Amino acid sequence: MSSSGNTGLKRILKSFVYSWRGLRAAFRHEEAFRQELLLVVLLVPLALWLGHDAVQRALLAASVMLVLIVELLNSAVEAAIDRFGAERHPLSARAKDMASAAVFLSFINAAVIWAVVLL
Repeated sequence: MSSSGNTGLKRILKSFVYSWRGLRAAFRHEEAFRQELLLVVLLVPLALWLGHDAVQRALLAASVMLVLIVELLNSAVEAAIDRFGAERHPLSARAKDMASAAVFLSFINAAVIWAVVLL
């Protein structure tokens, strides 16, 4: 991997810029990301209110944030595969399906955590 020549504080600041661009791109181009962001905006405050202690609050909030994180990775996989064209390939389909499965499992993870903590 080539070095950009950026070190220290400059590298950290540039990484924030790249991250912000990634978040903006996901918001602009990915409907699933926007829907899950709405879920996070609604559920994180609810998690902070419903959790009885700091650990419960952290588990509830982090579980829904994880869905958003996994969705970003899913979108990145899809974008990278789509860059190579619209032709169907079994490996491309498998990669997209696996990334989608990761999102699905993150939803199950969140649902289980919310059920265990709240019930």
